[in-house]
Amino acid sequence: MPKTLMIADFLRSAARRRIDLVEDDEEGRNARCAVALINAAGYVQEISDTDRVVTRMAAAGCFEEERFRPTPTGERLITGWHYTGPGGDPADLLAAVAAAAERETEPIPAVLPQPRAATG
Repeated sequence: MPKTLMIADFLRSAARRRIDLVEDDEEGRNARCAVALINAAGYVQEISDTDRVVTRMAAAGCFEEERFRPTPTGERLITGWHYTGPGGDPADLLAAVAAAAERETEPIPAVLPQPRAATG
């Protein structure tokens, strides 16, 4: 399955969850978020799996078992996209998710013990 289709499926699923939410006094935020996610899903289907942002996500380990699996920060970015106001265009969302994945999957440098000074 193409990686872009996996991302689009994830975005559509997040949009469906927003549509299904019922909150008092949410003033259309869930609908705004859902529309933005549907728009992002359409955008991602127009790019290639070789697009730089998709290859960044792949290198950061966002695809597993034929599914798109963003990092926890990436998932929060997606589920909150346009919830509190304008959040940029779909390319901005994908770049933010890729950057979050890169940050969260960077290996932690090993701390090596310092040599002891000779006492004499």
